[in-house]
Amino acid sequence: MRLRDNPVIEVTRKLACTPEQAWALVTDISLPTRTDGELQRVEWLDGAERVALGARFRGYNRNDQLGEWATDAEVIEVEEGRRWVWSVGPEGGGEAWTSWGFEVDPSRDGALVRQWGRVGDGASPFRAFVAAHPEREARIIEYRLDLWRTAMEANLAALADGLD
Repeated sequence: MRLRDNPVIEVTRKLACTPEQAWALVTDISLPTRTDGELQRVEWLDGAERVALGARFRGYNRNDQLGEWATDAEVIEVEEGRRWVWSVGPEGGGEAWTSWGFEVDPSRDGALVRQWGRVGDGASPFRAFVAAHPEREARIIEYRLDLWRTAMEANLAALADGLD
């Protein structure tokens, strides 16, 4: 696995609700703060109050290896009721460090919800860490993507548990 390939991880779960209900759940940016992941708190920026093209929000993160940090994200794509995508990157713009998204599709008896994350091309702290340890590139990426997968699975499990 190489950074140059912009690896992607995604998880999907069927929810026992309508697609409209699922959409309301996945557009709540505080969702990941309710699980045991890196995101500790989140806030809308610049007067934004909901998912909309160009809306920005800040996430405050923490983990044992990296300590604490904040990132700013911008909503870069919205297909109302179906898909929203945000990118995280350096202050003031530039190439994305990561891109994330939620997608909602109707199913016969509920909604399919998908969350995904993609490593971007931006000069992120993660890329710098990999560059400092090129002999361990694949292991480092695999470890990080596994953390992402675990967090995404927890997010979707929290949604399903909240519907029970």
